[in-house]
Amino acid sequence: MTQARDLLSNTVRAAGAIAEGRCVTFGGAQVSAQGDKILGVARADAEAGKLLAVTVIGTAIVESGAQIAVGDSLICDNQGRAMPSTGALAVAAGATPVTSGAANGAAVLEGADLPEFIFADALQAAAGPGQRIEVLLRR
Repeated sequence: MTQARDLLSNTVRAAGAIAEGRCVTFGGAQVSAQGDKILGVARADAEAGKLLAVTVIGTAIVESGAQIAVGDSLICDNQGRAMPSTGALAVAAGATPVTSGAANGAAVLEGADLPEFIFADALQAAAGPGQRIEVLLRR
């Protein structure tokens, strides 16, 4: 059974057309770039300029943009749909060689947003694009 448990929602003015179950940016637009940082998930369709409730904390129903397995870490595709994280993280090499023994070991990245904003974990599986599944939103 697909359900949603909205613990916190925020109302935004839609910056453009937004479809229910799609990821919404902090600027009130439907996500248009894969891996974008989001405010939450649209609870209904909205036209530009209309007020829209966005689920920020809790579980939400999202539209899948790819095959998803239960437990997958999710990012948004370029249409605001959920898809598994690609897991790709490239860290550019600097011009200064690292010679410290303390530099060896587990890498810790801090101080900025990662290239892909993981917004949720899948609570249900999707066989492919266009399915509605429940996800646990991350904050």
